[in-house]
Amino acid sequence: MIRKIEGDILLSRAQVIAHGIAPHDHFDTGLALALRERWPSMVRDYRHATHDKPLEPGQIWAWSGVDADGQTRRIVNLLTQDMLRGGAAARPGKATLENVGRALKALARYVRDEGVRSLALPRLATGVGGLAWTDVEPLVRQHLGDLGVPVLVYEVYRPGVAADEGLG
Repeated sequence: MIRKIEGDILLSRAQVIAHGIAPHDHFDTGLALALRERWPSMVRDYRHATHDKPLEPGQIWAWSGVDADGQTRRIVNLLTQDMLRGGAAARPGKATLENVGRALKALARYVRDEGVRSLALPRLATGVGGLAWTDVEPLVRQHLGDLGVPVLVYEVYRPGVAADEGLG
């Protein structure tokens, strides 16, 4: 069940927050920056994990940590973007529908395998990723629509506002 809501995804009560990044992302813009500021250990862990085993667009990387209130927080990083250039000059490029589709398929597998009970995500790949929501939304519905758990799509960002997620 996919529900469209408004609010601050960082305040979500969903078991998992998913968002899009590039393989060598600097986590310095958009939601990635907000996540880095809230959970800096996630970025350190990502850098360490990908140093030994680089990830490719279309894959996912899942992280678990402890929130300020002592609750476990899970974040799934979806590699929706390609990289521009290599080495020290590497910068995240735009997302592609192929990468988004592959990452959403991997996310759906993760939700099933891990017994995830609820999932929150933004309008994936439409900010820094540069894609149109009208192109991405059908992929979200295709891959996440029949998971049997609440999938909360944060369509409008309202800083500091807890959304009415309807999670019990």
